[in-house]
Amino acid sequence: MTTILIIDDEPLQREILSTILLEEGYNVCSASSIKEAKKIINENCPDIAITDLKLGNENGMEILNEISDKAIFPAVIVITAFGTISSAVEAIKKGAFDYLTKPIDKEILLLTIKKAEERVILIKENIRLKKELFGQFKIDGIVGKSKKMLQILDIVKKVTPTSATVLIYGESGTGKELIAKAIHYNSQRRDKPFIAINCAAIPETLIESELFGYEQGAFTGATMRKIGLIESVHGGTLFLDEIAELPFHLQSKLLRVLQDKEIRRIGGKDTIKVDLRIIAATNKNLSDEVEKGKFRKDLFYRLKVVIVEIPPLRERKRISLSL
Repeated sequence: MTTILIIDDEPLQREILSTILLEEGYNVCSASSIKEAKKIINENCPDIAITDLKLGNENGMEILNEISDKAIFPAVIVITAFGTISSAVEAIKKGAFDYLTKPIDKEILLLTIKKAEERVILIKENIRLKKELFGQFKIDGIVGKSKKMLQILDIVKKVTPTSATVLIYGESGTGKELIAKAIHYNSQRRDKPFIAINCAAIPETLIESELFGYEQGAFTGATMRKIGLIESVHGGTLFLDEIAELPFHLQSKLLRVLQDKEIRRIGGKDTIKVDLRIIAATNKNLSDEVEKGKFRKDLFYRLKVVIVEIPPLRERKRISLSL
């Protein structure tokens, strides 16, 4: 059952709203001040809060500051007089779900609450899925008893709290992406995207636009702007599998990402700052590729900040997850 907190310093207004919501089957609690509301939020975790913008000498928007650091927080609906709509709009910018003007229309109130319920359900489901995903890729869930695998897990544990670039060596099927996901989902970036791309699976003519995006009109067929994977993973982790297959002319652009944390879309004039961690993987010896002139030496040194070498399957039991 959805719990709704009513915050209003006028007893009659609290009573009217409570009656309407109780008749609709909601669980209702109320507060007459921000202090009282904070106590209820901390103790009871209501799903929705309906607050008057003016609470005597207090401002109803103060409740937004109280909930901003909570993983699950109530959707806040602000009640305002016509003359303070600009303040209500400001509340939306600060995180309020919506605002209603006085006098309150019952049907609009209930419709707004229904929409707020939908958002709360989505937020809770999102948090549940993230916890499930974190549990799936937690380091302790990776099974490995050999000395080599224990060394790898030790490296993973040490590197996860950092933003260091990681280079993973290993044959196909040895679990390179599993290790990359374990690093990401145990790091401070776990709530941000994890995007994997196989550099060998995308045609050379397309991989640049996939990674860096493009502006409208950059080339024939570019009818609208496209955000590339590097930009869309902002705050998270980009896993570049088979990095040795990255075209040579794109290696300098990737180097710039690692050095300057910025990109430029194809056809774009402006540079765009990006915040991401790059984990690369390959089944080739990059030192040999450098000697052959197929891989940039400076990019190689930027990638091998931390090296993880996964032994081939013939030398061990397959990496698995204990689910």
